[in-house]
Amino acid sequence: MLRPVPLALALAAILPLVACQPAPAPEGATSTAATPVEDAVARPSRQYSIEEFVESVGVAGASFSPDESRILFSSNKAGVWNAYTMPVAGGDWTPVTDSTTRNSYAVAYFPNDDRVLVTRDNDGDELDHLFVIDPDGSEKDLTPGKDLKAQLVGFSQDGAHFFVVTNERDPRFFDLYRYAADGYARERVFTNEAGLQPEAVSPDGRWLALGKANSTNDSDLFVVRLEDGSQTRVSEHEGQAQFSAQAFSPDGEWLYYTANDAGEFSELRRVSLSSWKHETVQRADWDIVAAALSHGGKYLAMVVNDDGSARVELFDTASGEEVRLPKMPAGEIRGLRIADSEDRIAFYLNGDRQPSDLYVVDLDGGEPRQLTTSLNPAIDPADLVESSVVRFKSFDGMEIPNILWKPHQASAENKVPALVWVHGGPGGQTTRAHSATIQYLANHGYVVLGINNRGSSGYGKTFFAADDGKHGREPLWDTIEAKKYLQSLDYVDPDRIGIIGGSYGGYMVLSALAFKPGEFKTGVDIFGVANWVRTLESIPPYWESFREALYQEIGNPETQHDFLVETSPLFHADKIDVPLMVLQGANDPRVIKPESDDIVAAVRKNGVPVEYVVFDDEGHGFSKKKNQIEGYGKILAFLDTYLKGDGTEADPATGTDTTTGAGDTGDTGGDAPADGEAAG
Repeated sequence: MLRPVPLALALAAILPLVACQPAPAPEGATSTAATPVEDAVARPSRQYSIEEFVESVGVAGASFSPDESRILFSSNKAGVWNAYTMPVAGGDWTPVTDSTTRNSYAVAYFPNDDRVLVTRDNDGDELDHLFVIDPDGSEKDLTPGKDLKAQLVGFSQDGAHFFVVTNERDPRFFDLYRYAADGYARERVFTNEAGLQPEAVSPDGRWLALGKANSTNDSDLFVVRLEDGSQTRVSEHEGQAQFSAQAFSPDGEWLYYTANDAGEFSELRRVSLSSWKHETVQRADWDIVAAALSHGGKYLAMVVNDDGSARVELFDTASGEEVRLPKMPAGEIRGLRIADSEDRIAFYLNGDRQPSDLYVVDLDGGEPRQLTTSLNPAIDPADLVESSVVRFKSFDGMEIPNILWKPHQASAENKVPALVWVHGGPGGQTTRAHSATIQYLANHGYVVLGINNRGSSGYGKTFFAADDGKHGREPLWDTIEAKKYLQSLDYVDPDRIGIIGGSYGGYMVLSALAFKPGEFKTGVDIFGVANWVRTLESIPPYWESFREALYQEIGNPETQHDFLVETSPLFHADKIDVPLMVLQGANDPRVIKPESDDIVAAVRKNGVPVEYVVFDDEGHGFSKKKNQIEGYGKILAFLDTYLKGDGTEADPATGTDTTTGAGDTGDTGGDAPADGEAAG
């Protein structure tokens, strides 16, 4: 069946955030955590190098071969991301792509033969093309051309066709094309003149679901009959609410979608494409964020964002009864894929101490088969830490949820430095999952508090909307309260607290240093926005469908220029008086390199240490192992010098610059996509 692959709708954070250990909760704060296992060995037994952390293998994605004897997935085991296959019974990996310089990500097997689809861009520019690779290794670009972006939407029910969206006709909008699986002849079946966002195609090829972003908190959902172009709005609602297509039924009679118009959280519904009547399918106490139907419609899988954890549930569609998934060791089941036979599933197990590992299990009650072992065997998982969910009251009484990582070596007798970690977005979320970055910092004695400031997703639509038009103010003030929360913990050194974040989180770092000088001892800005005017004027053309929504969220550069200058750290950089580190991908299409160039130049005029690291072969996220080694390593060295220590390693008048080119073979780095997901 078709599984919608929605295109990105925000300045998404690429940094991994995440996982489950208790920390003392001061008065007025709450905390939930897993019960730690007693361990007679002092932890950590040792501190691991960045090379050892990066040596762990990232794996992502899963697609069964037509005979279900093999599985297709992506991995960075070669230093960059490539596509591989392996037997579902376990065994050796067979590379589908074998680059050592350019990322390729597995998309899917063809339903009726062993051809494979992969996607790749150019060193992080996000101009993804779709390629087919034959069993003999020959390759064809199915979406040739310059400056275009393409994405698979899915295959038809019989596998004779597949559907792709590209913006080749108009760089602002994505049209829908139907390709013949035999010979790749194609036809444009929907011309997107209105700038809607294609979300799903029915398996019979009759229907297309499209979204329209009215604001970041309000959207509409439309269904188009492709035969005649007639369009029906299926999201009638009052007030602000979000609607998102999830899947069409295999027979093309129903569209399943999520919506939060009935309350704070999204529920799963379906609408009949003949009567246009709506039915509630599932509700939860938190947002239902994704849903998919198996190829024949026997099973419904859905994902609930449960207080920063991903909860996967599987249902029998005929009875509505939940199908019990296998009991697994500590961690969460993620990325579940149902084979077309509906006899087996593939999934990932992920946890604080557990990078994503791929499993396959037969649904007749068989035992799960672990296909990958991702954690570097040199690392003792007991040396890693489990996270806890903690909450504190902010300046106005609003409750702010967070994920907290406490180093083993932290205690009231051994106070350690701490970091407020700010996610991207603006509407992103710090969640539980394995993070090599955060585990590396915790292993070296840093408390990390991943704040979900107001405006974060996952905590209801009122909380999500609470930052609209307030960036640089109320959400930023939440980070100051996060610092106060950290100071209340008896194992944190109250005078050694820094702030770190990527994308929108990088903007929050710069804002904290510029608008609240004296609060944080250091800042690490990873491809963060410095100048909202330029960023909003330079967004990629294919963001046109939600450009106005972004303006409502942040500000309109044409009508709110002065407000954007007021809330842009670049124009207040003279207030930044503490050491700053900036990391940037040269090919980033979201936060372009001049954003980082300018803030670095401006802060250096203040005579404070500034370290600047640029990767010529990366974009909005650092996906290559050589770059992760340098980036992670330099972040720790910077923090050890300026947060844990008091020394300076660079001339404060100039700081240091590092630019790593695509041809370098030495250790170079930044941050990896979370849990093996592609950067972008």
